[in-house]
Amino acid sequence: MSMKENSAYIKGLLDGVDLNKTTAEGKVIAALCDIIDKLADEIDALNDKLDTCSAYIEEIDEDLGCVEELVYEDLACDCGCDDDDDDDCDCGCCCDDDDCDCDCCCGDDDDDEDDDGFLCVMCPNCGDTIYIEDTVDPEDVVCPSCQEPLVSDEDEDSISF
Repeated sequence: MSMKENSAYIKGLLDGVDLNKTTAEGKVIAALCDIIDKLADEIDALNDKLDTCSAYIEEIDEDLGCVEELVYEDLACDCGCDDDDDDDCDCGCCCDDDDCDCDCCCGDDDDDEDDDGFLCVMCPNCGDTIYIEDTVDPEDVVCPSCQEPLVSDEDEDSISF
């Protein structure tokens, strides 16, 4: 039963017992019944508003889902690797996962050389990744982070491209 139905039931019981509303106790009980009736009206009104708000929220959630599909549709990788990392390759695929089977350039193991004329070099001293022009000899480059040469005389083979 709703609150309004419960309130009406209590009022019916009080009418059935022939409550004397002129006594102090009768006045208190009648006032309490009126308060219960008003509270029941308020609760029913709040429940109606809650139902309306819930319906709006469901509509907004559905609309947001459509917007998310439109916005994130282009970012989704078709290969199923579910990797959302950003890449610098501009191939349209967002994966750099080794287990990825798509035909994009992101999973290539020879990411050292790009078509833009730069080499990707990892500093053996600090581990930072440095991009240098492919015309520059890595032995002549000093790491901008740690100020150490990328290739020292004793470990010329330690540089990784």
